[in-house]
Amino acid sequence: MSEPPADIATEKVVAGHPAVRALVESFDQQFDFAPGLLKAGENQVCVRVPPDRLLEVMTFLRHDARCRFEQLSDLAGVDYLQFPGATDRFAVVYGLVSLTHNHRLWVKCFVNDPDPKVPSVVAVWKGADWPEREVYDLFGIVFEGHPDLRRILTWEGFGAHPLRKDYPLRGLGERESYPVIGRDHA
Repeated sequence: MSEPPADIATEKVVAGHPAVRALVESFDQQFDFAPGLLKAGENQVCVRVPPDRLLEVMTFLRHDARCRFEQLSDLAGVDYLQFPGATDRFAVVYGLVSLTHNHRLWVKCFVNDPDPKVPSVVAVWKGADWPEREVYDLFGIVFEGHPDLRRILTWEGFGAHPLRKDYPLRGLGERESYPVIGRDHA
């Protein structure tokens, strides 16, 4: 017996994922379930959630008995500047793990310039505190409602966000004010 084509196998995984079923049954909104993170047979799905529904959906995914995503394993920013086919500039990507049900879900929330903002999920997962600060510092995405949103890797007053694709590869001159230290100075 031959295996079904990859797109059909991916659709079966997406349709059979318990979190997908719970989201579709519980929300009046159409979700975009992206197959980009899937290989046939894997139980991982990516869902796109708009910023205005993010906190509501994340709270649901954490507490609903069909989902029970107890762990926020990843939180990262992505800059899609000049990415082929991209319609949005930034994404915040959340990797969720359900230890109870042994499944994963990736949630992407897209935002754009000039004022990229998403709600903070620190109230849902306390472990989001420092990763949100890191994304804020390096990408300039503001997490509304964050209890202590300040820079974590660069200094207050630093006027740029170093992981944005439009940031110069050699920096903005911040290296020139420090002396060069070689091995003979140790």
